[in-house]
Amino acid sequence: MTLRIVRLGSPRELDEGLRVGTVRRPPRGVRKEDYAAKNIYDVWFPNLAPTESLLKEALQMSDEKSWKAFKRKFIAEMKLPEAKRDLDLIAALSHQTNFSIGCYCRDESRCHRSILKDLLEQRGAKLR
Repeated sequence: MTLRIVRLGSPRELDEGLRVGTVRRPPRGVRKEDYAAKNIYDVWFPNLAPTESLLKEALQMSDEKSWKAFKRKFIAEMKLPEAKRDLDLIAALSHQTNFSIGCYCRDESRCHRSILKDLLEQRGAKLR
């Protein structure tokens, strides 16, 4: 059993399992009934997405300094009790079933999903 970190909308891998969208907003211009068929996500879970205010900052990122500031703030958000419990749950589930979490960003290295990956590894998640 494993957890994959994916770009939402990308083709699914064999045995990927349930795809969870850890994004603040659902995709625009796509009917809710079509999310899974278009490989976006099966379940929306915004709990592990940056807050709306931090997301607005992220959209303005242009350099390494702004990325580091975003990363520091997002990690602080993920240290809140609710987020810590959600991360613990995702890490535990990775030992029981195949599933994936993801975001829309093209560049994973400048996306909150890269930070989630690190936080989940720290919790012992079984990642692929």
